[in-house]
Formats: sequence, C-alpha cells, structure tokens
Amino acid sequence: MKYLLLSLFIFSAFSGHSQTVTIRQDQQIKKMVDEVSAQNIEMIVRKLVTFETRHSLSDTLSTTTGIGAARNWIKSELERYSKASGGRLKVEFDTFTQPADGRRIASPTIMKNVLGILPGTDPADDRVFIVSGHYDSRASDVNDSKIFAPGANDDASGTAAAIELARVMSQYKFNCTLIFVAMVAEEQGLYGAANLAKRAKAEKWNLAGMITNDIVGNTYGMETGIKDNNSVRIFSEGVSGVESPEEAARRASTGSENDGQARQFARYLKEIGERYVDQLNVKLIYRRDRYLRGGDHTPFSQQGFAGIRITEMNEDFDRQHQNVRKENGVDYGDLPDFVDYNYTQKVTRMNLASLANLALAPREPLNVGVVTSGLTNKTVLKWENPVGEKPAGYYVVMRETTSPVWEKKFFITGNTASLNYSKDNYYFGVQSVDADGHESLVVIPKSVR
Repeated sequence: MKYLLLSLFIFSAFSGHSQTVTIRQDQQIKKMVDEVSAQNIEMIVRKLVTFETRHSLSDTLSTTTGIGAARNWIKSELERYSKASGGRLKVEFDTFTQPADGRRIASPTIMKNVLGILPGTDPADDRVFIVSGHYDSRASDVNDSKIFAPGANDDASGTAAAIELARVMSQYKFNCTLIFVAMVAEEQGLYGAANLAKRAKAEKWNLAGMITNDIVGNTYGMETGIKDNNSVRIFSEGVSGVESPEEAARRASTGSENDGQARQFARYLKEIGERYVDQLNVKLIYRRDRYLRGGDHTPFSQQGFAGIRITEMNEDFDRQHQNVRKENGVDYGDLPDFVDYNYTQKVTRMNLASLANLALAPREPLNVGVVTSGLTNKTVLKWENPVGEKPAGYYVVMRETTSPVWEKKFFITGNTASLNYSKDNYYFGVQSVDADGHESLVVIPKSVR
C-alpha cells in the first residue's frame, strides 16, 4: 500500500463551512501532480496562438493558419504522447457535419473534436471521465473567421490543460477510461460538445463525470483591481434538467436540491484538489454556469450527465472576445503574454489529482439507502458492494444542511452504519474506498424501509 489507512477518519471540526482536511497523499498521484509543467502549458498556448485564428469556420487547408492546422497539430501532439505510452492512448478525430443555423453557421460545415482516449485496465469498470477545453477562438465579431483571434486564455488555456493532462496521465494506468478532448465550435453554439454528448448518450457510455476547463489562465481582474492566483471557480447544477417526476418528488421530500450528481462531482474536485495542490482555494458556485451564460459542459448536463465548468476567479473582459488593439493606453485582446501559466498549472494539477483519485478508486456503492421504517433520532444507512468488487471499506460522509461541503467522514468496513445524528438535521452520503485511500464519488441515499 502507498500509505496506511486508519480505521476512522474524522477530518474536520463539525462546525462552520470548513472543508475536509487530509494529511495523507498517494505518492503516485503526488508524482503525477508534480509532473504537470507550466512550461509545457505555455508552449501549447503559444503554439495555438501561432495559427492566427482558430475560428471554427476558418481555413481548413493551410498547414500554418486556421482551424484545420490547429486541429492537426493537436492530434499530432497527442499522437506523440500515444507513442510514449506504448500506444495505450488512442487518438482520433470526432468528426461531424454541423448544419447551418442561420446565426453563426452559414452553411453545413465539417467540424472535428480531437480526442485522446486512455482505456481503463479493469474490464469490469466501465466508468468514463471526460476532461476538455475548447480549441476554437474568436474576436469581437463572432462571425469574423479571418481576423486575428489568438484565444490565448479563451480557451487555449483550457485546451493546454487537457493536452497536458493527456501527456502526464497516459504514462500511468487507471481502472477506468479517461478521455482528453479539444472541443470545437464552443463559440458558435457549443456544437462540438453537443455532438460528443449525443454520441456518449447514443453509445451508452457510463459517463460518470465531464469537466470543461474554459478560461483558466487569468489572475488579474482589471475592473476590480484584484490579483488572485489562489482561487478557482467550479460551476455545477444542483437539479438535473432531465430528472423524472418521481425524482423531483423525492428531491422535494428530502430537500436534496444541492445533491445532484454534478454538485457531488464539484465537491469531489474541491476536496481532492485542495488535498494535493498547495495555495488553492476552490470556490463552489451553485449555478450551472456564469449568469445567463454557458459552456461545453452544458450539452452534457442536458443529456443527464454530471457536467461541471472550471473557470478563473476574475474574468478580464478587455481580453475576452476582443479584437487585438490598443486604445487610450489600454491593451485589448486575448494575447499569450497576459496568461499566468503558473496559475494554469495549478488548475491543471487540481484536475489531475481529482481524476487520478477517481480513476484509481473502486466503483460507487449500490442501492444506498437511509432506513425510514420507524421514527428515530438516529440515522441508519445500508448499501451493497459494487458488482464483482469488494472495496476495503466505505466512508459515510455527513454535513449540516447549510454547509456546501462534507464535514465528517466515518470509515466503515461493513455495509451498514448507525449514527447518533438525526437524518432530519444533516445530509449523509456513502462512498467506496480502497486500501490506498482512493475514494469513489459520493452516493446520496434514498429512503428505504
């Protein structure tokens, strides 16, 4: 074992909104985290900027400029990593024809996401996790496909994060499948993500979580004057847009509107990210995305998957969606010199730690329930092992109803737990854990008799 597992973990005082704290780290994950390179991230961002524009309707024939040259370079870069992995990283274009939409797509256009697929090593573990950034760019006029549109922060930074994750993680083995994606046509209407989300649904992927890293390279808020290289936001929806009437009734009766799959996924990234990355404060934002806005996780949410968005704390709108220019002494435009690469490295490391911990963890417990056969001030939970798997144990997690994060963890070796805390006053969940301390996502219990 990489480290010993104690029989009981209670990580934080049960008061306020303090995040759980862990003193142990898996040394293999820590090694991977340390391998994430700010220099590589900067190289990728600057290389993407050299294509002058990555507008989704720009040139596809040139070898040096436009969306075609950019996607070919991304594919070749992933293929280099594939070779270094002994061919385990599978690289492909996810190609589709986007119909005209009368708004931002004038005529049917062939588009391509770029995928690096790292298959899991456990045939019984069919979980899939996607991590992405969008490689297309734009300037002030979203329909101008020829103007210089460097897109260094929006979103070469997120694309670089996904590519760097592929470079590091393809050298290691995980139980389940990881897919690293450079998405196309985010700026035209989230079309690349919509195509991949529909594919995941049609092919019945067990897609346990999808992350988009979009705008993850700026640390200075021009309007506010705030410089913050320690904070990052994670947006997640609480209620799935595809919940059934029965699920809605259950949610209403248990008050679980903050415990949807996406929100559990976001909480997980906060806990594990802060466990492995120093000087990192993950802010959980209880919205699907920024006010009245959307990102590449949105189509996945609309298909019922747990999609979340990672984004910097303070967007600089002098950079974003702007023609490159200088006016009244102010620089406008999304240029690579304005990206904080050490910050993007930190965000990428948060992604890696969380994905690695999940992909090494057992699958989630099944049929998790809170027993409601009688009135009691105690809480009795029960669950079943994942099919064909016997984890080393389980964590029962709990938090006050006003807390955004789990505040206590109890390690249990069996399949039941009786706690001297009332289900009326706290929220509970259960997650599997292996002998090395890798935790699955939390499962919220249903009422059982």
